[in-house]
Amino acid sequence: MQSAPVLEAQHLTLRYPGSSSPVLADFDFALAPGEIVSVLGPSGVGKSSLLRVLAGLQAPSAGTVRLEQAPLREVHPRVAIAFQNPGLLPWLTLERNVAFGLDFKRQPLLSREERQIRVDAAIAEVGLSHARKLHPAALSGGMAQRTAIARCLARKPRVLLLDEPLGALDEVTRGEMQRLLLKVVADFRTATVIITHDIDEALLLSDRVILLGGTPAREIGQWCIDLPKPREDYIAEVGAVRIEILTTLRQAVRQH
Repeated sequence: MQSAPVLEAQHLTLRYPGSSSPVLADFDFALAPGEIVSVLGPSGVGKSSLLRVLAGLQAPSAGTVRLEQAPLREVHPRVAIAFQNPGLLPWLTLERNVAFGLDFKRQPLLSREERQIRVDAAIAEVGLSHARKLHPAALSGGMAQRTAIARCLARKPRVLLLDEPLGALDEVTRGEMQRLLLKVVADFRTATVIITHDIDEALLLSDRVILLGGTPAREIGQWCIDLPKPREDYIAEVGAVRIEILTTLRQAVRQH
């Protein structure tokens, strides 16, 4: 029996004030527990706008978003979001930056012991227990991004939304972070949406890839990647899907 979606959007439309056309139009989406979905598309197509709506940071002009079958109309403690910029507070240690996420709006009230258990577990999950007393200025780019993910995990989210989280990292660090994300999702069973420009990254990490295109943005392609992870040993199979995605994207750009 298929699990009910943990996050679902129906007929989403988003129009900004003063705009002649919507950014998104009649977009449907469903995210299963533990699933990783990557959203691809050209720059400016509306990927980040979509993520903001799914996070409850932006109200849609029409349509609905539901979290565990309940309407999502604002930020929710079970939905965590991380951006390309880790957004760490420079005057706080790594440990206190992770704990800071527990003070966000509508977070459940926790005892000091419960908070510490959550923070310790999140820091350990991303492999930074040795650096917990460091300040952001002493962290590498990869460590800062791990800290941002730990801040999300401390909230025990059902849904993790990532907006170009690895875009500013070098290739080696990016590979390490990709492996970390797979581990985090496997350990926490956190349903995850990744916004990325990197087709290869999407193919390596995702159970499903959605391609946005057009004005207003719509889904112009979707691929289920039914291959074991990690996928470095499935070059031919992944390469075939990559060609399909590139072909669809190029056709959409020409039509536009």
